Parts: sequence; C-alpha cells; structure tokens
Amino acid sequence: MSTHLVQACAAVVGPSNVLVDGADKQAFEQDVWNRYRGNAALVARPGTVDEVSKLLVVAAEHGASVVPQGGNTGLVAGSIPDETGRQIVLSLSRINRIRHVEPRGDFVIAEAGVVLADIQKAAEQVDRSFPLSLGAEGSCQIGGNIATNAGGLNVLRYGMTRGLILGLEVVLADGTIWNGLRSVRKDNTGYDLKEIFVGSEGTLGIITAASLRLLPPQRDRQTIWLAVASAEAAVDLFARFRSHFGDLISSFELIHSNGVELAVEYLEGCRRPLSDRHQWHVLIELAWALPTGLREQTETFLEQLFEYGLCEDGTIAESEMQRLNMWRIREGQSEAARKRGVVIRSDVAVSIERVPGLLHAMEEWTKAQDTDILFMPFGHVGDGNLHCNCLVSPHVVGEIEPRLLEALYDEVTQLGGSISAEHGIGRLKSYSVGKRKSDVELRLAHSIKRLLDPSSILNPGVIFGTASSEAAPAAALVEAPLRTKTA
Repeated sequence: MSTHLVQACAAVVGPSNVLVDGADKQAFEQDVWNRYRGNAALVARPGTVDEVSKLLVVAAEHGASVVPQGGNTGLVAGSIPDETGRQIVLSLSRINRIRHVEPRGDFVIAEAGVVLADIQKAAEQVDRSFPLSLGAEGSCQIGGNIATNAGGLNVLRYGMTRGLILGLEVVLADGTIWNGLRSVRKDNTGYDLKEIFVGSEGTLGIITAASLRLLPPQRDRQTIWLAVASAEAAVDLFARFRSHFGDLISSFELIHSNGVELAVEYLEGCRRPLSDRHQWHVLIELAWALPTGLREQTETFLEQLFEYGLCEDGTIAESEMQRLNMWRIREGQSEAARKRGVVIRSDVAVSIERVPGLLHAMEEWTKAQDTDILFMPFGHVGDGNLHCNCLVSPHVVGEIEPRLLEALYDEVTQLGGSISAEHGIGRLKSYSVGKRKSDVELRLAHSIKRLLDPSSILNPGVIFGTASSEAAPAAALVEAPLRTKTA
C-alpha cells in the first residue's frame, strides 16, 4: 500500500476517515456471514458527494480501484475487496441524509448511506409508505439496494427496487457528478440513464442519492399461514388468491418443513404457527389502504378453501406478535440452520408454473448424493423466486457446494429461468452468469462498461468475471481470503 495514496485520501476526507489498520478494516473486508474475506489497501469514508468525486480522481491517479460498499449485507461478495491489497473500499455510510420528503408529490430524496428502515420511518411520519422490505432492512442501505436491484418481500405487489426509483445522483469513474434526481413520473426525452446504474453493482458509477417513490400506507393487513400438501398445491393456491384478491397480495411465500422445524428448534421464542407438522407451508400477506374490512373478506375466502380441501390447515395472525413470529420463521431459518452446519445459499427464478418442477428436481438431486444434505427451500412463489438452500456438514461443503450450485444453475437454465433473481452477481456468480449469457448480451454489457469505466477502476471482478476471478468453493473461503484476481 502506498503512503502517498493514504495521504491523498486523507487530504480529501480527513485522517480519521481513512482506515488502514487491520482491525479497523476487518468489518469492511468480510461479508455478513463471515464466509468471504478480502484485503483492502484502505477504507475511505467520504461524507459528501464532492468527496466521492475527489476520491475517484485520487484512485485513478494512483492506479487503485474502488469497491463501493453500503451496509455490507450482500450475499454474493459484490462489496468485498479482492485479496490483492490494492483496492480502496469506499464506504458510503456517512453520506446518510434524507434530503427531502414530499408527501404531496409522493417521493423522498435520500442519500446512499441511509438505512432502509429509516426511509420507511420517514415515509410513515408523513402518512406514506416505502414498500421495499428486506430481512436486512435494519442495516442495509438504500444505495446498495439500488446497486443490486434488491427484491425482498413485497416484489409481488410493488416490483423490484428498480420500480421505486424516480431519479439518481451518480458519481462516474472520472469523478464527474451526474445529477439525475428528478421526481417526475414521466420523462420521455430519450434514454432513461438511471436504468443503466440500477443493478450495476457499483461497476458503472457510484450511486450517492436517489429520488424514491412513496405510496399510500396499507392500514389493514392480514397475515395468513397455511399448510399445503405439495409445492404444486401452493402454486394452485396462489392462482386462486390472485384471482380473488388481485393486487391486494403483498407477499406469497413458500416454506419447506425442514426450514420451519429448524427455526422452531433454534430461534428463541419461535413457535410453530400450526400445532401439527406439515411438509409445506405458505405465508401470505394481504393489505389495503382502507382501515377495516379485509379481515371479513379473508375469512370468507379461507372458509371456501377449506371446504374444497385445498389446504390441510391454517390460521390468521391475531396479533402483531403472532405475525412477527410467522415472519421470524420465514426470515430466520438460515440463521437457525447455521447452528447445525453450513448453509449453501442460492437465489434463482423460474416462471411460476415451473416452481414445483424445479423443487422436485433439486430434491431428487440432493437425495442421490452420497452425503447428508438437508434440503430447505423457500421463496417468493408469487414471482417465481426461490432460494433452494441446503444444510450440509462443514467437512463436505467444499466438495458439494460447487456441484450442487452447478446442478441448480443447469436446471434453472433449462427451465428458461435466471440464476440470480434478487441478490445480484457479485464475485461469486460472475463466471456462472457469463457462461450462460449469449454473445450479444455479453458484447453489449462490455461495451457499456468500457464506455463508462474505460480504466476498469470500479469494482473490477464483479459481474464481469472469468473462471479464475470467480470465488473459490466455500470451504476454501471459510475464515480465508477471497481467491480472486482483479479483472
């Protein structure tokens, strides 16, 4: 690491906002699950957009690349530096002001470092809602949500993060600041430039602020837990709910019994919503802006489902505590599984009617292996996004993980799906995505990258990876550096 680089960064953001000691950098060099670790030259913490601009100029002058980082809650190592010790981690946590909230125009302007939950609270204070909701919403930051085009629990009703963005402020690779913080709903004056940066994972520019859509609050909410016989039954059930309730459905989640039982066993205070065990569970949330009346509609519809034998059992949350318990099971099963072994995580999507086929194929694959694999899939049935997670012993994860994920990705590709639905590509999926993209798609993507970042100083190795730059199998990464090279 160059002393001149440290001094130049300190001149921009102040010495206290440049971290060089190993202990100070550690939290910025490893992921939230402590499985992937890199080595940064330094961590710079700018407090303004101008400081971000100047840091990019400094990086270019010193031949360093920049890894933008928000709340560092990502799952594909997209905000973790590589092991070269030549990358600057640029933490946006200090750029964290909510600049303006406008309930009449239904928008909020928030800087990249604002925590998602704080945007939700700001909306609530003016009788509006910001519907993006993630398990990590208490620590993830809106800049990272936009850079990865985060999905979450309400995609079925409100779409991905992309659909909630009206405008962006972005610092380009050469330090130029593009102010595209518009709040209009219609702008048909040419290319929609903000769309280029949504989901680009910090490889085309650094998002520093966003103008975000607000929506009316949902005053009456009903949360339902149902047991069904199979994944096929869950998909059929979704079609019936969709026909009856339409856009009142905020969430429609499928959960396997293995995940439910792990959560109940290992998460303090978690209780099974239904007294008996069942193979498959569905968690549904309905909401509307009217203050009352949805409960009666829900109860009448559920009576019909049970009358026709379309559910094995079910309940409606009678209190906020019961509702939170249901969502704790849904959100906490991976945390619970860690107490028994290592969770191999995945994030894929297929069209809704193909969900059962994918689940069946992967369950059969896990059963055919010569090691114990606990299949614990869950996901957003309403948009076809599944997490085909598996619990394995730490002793076999290095051998089984690459084979399992390759089998999953091949099956998803054959079904016409996507091997990354809402978590992004990062370093971990760059090669797997690249080899499944068409030549036309790859050529267009690389052309955009070369135009906006000709020197490739923005998050090299992320999205645009090679077989050598994709992260190694998990066993080699547990408590070890990322085995990657800069592109």
